[in-house]
Amino acid sequence: MSPPLRQEFAEALAAVQGEMRHGLEQLAQVLEDERAALDGGDIEALDRAGARKQALMQQLEQLDAERRLLAREQPQAPAVPDPDWTAIVQSLQHCHRLNQRNGGIVGQRLQLVRQALAVLTGTDSDSGLYDRSGELHAGARSRPLAAA
Repeated sequence: MSPPLRQEFAEALAAVQGEMRHGLEQLAQVLEDERAALDGGDIEALDRAGARKQALMQQLEQLDAERRLLAREQPQAPAVPDPDWTAIVQSLQHCHRLNQRNGGIVGQRLQLVRQALAVLTGTDSDSGLYDRSGELHAGARSRPLAAA
């Protein structure tokens, strides 16, 4: 491969990695916004954060596919790890921790809601069955199986 073509591949790879870093910065901010929406009980902000998070994840997946294609086309991979890639991996790990934290908050709140519903309905919150449509129904109430 000619040096100018090799340089062009390297520049394209650096550009993709730069876009990935920028996307990860945005994702971290969206995850912080999601946390604030969870803390404030702001459903509209939570919906916006969720939509933005999903769009950023799709963008990052596309950029990673492009990065892998460019890396595969380069004739020789460097023997030392790329510091830009190391920073990207660290940013991904940070975003993963933020997302896990937010998921934990949602899980805790869901458990509290289920417990409150169990108290209000007089049912055991852990006992329930799913019907054909996939909805959870508490097992304490009976319902007819067929009409005579």
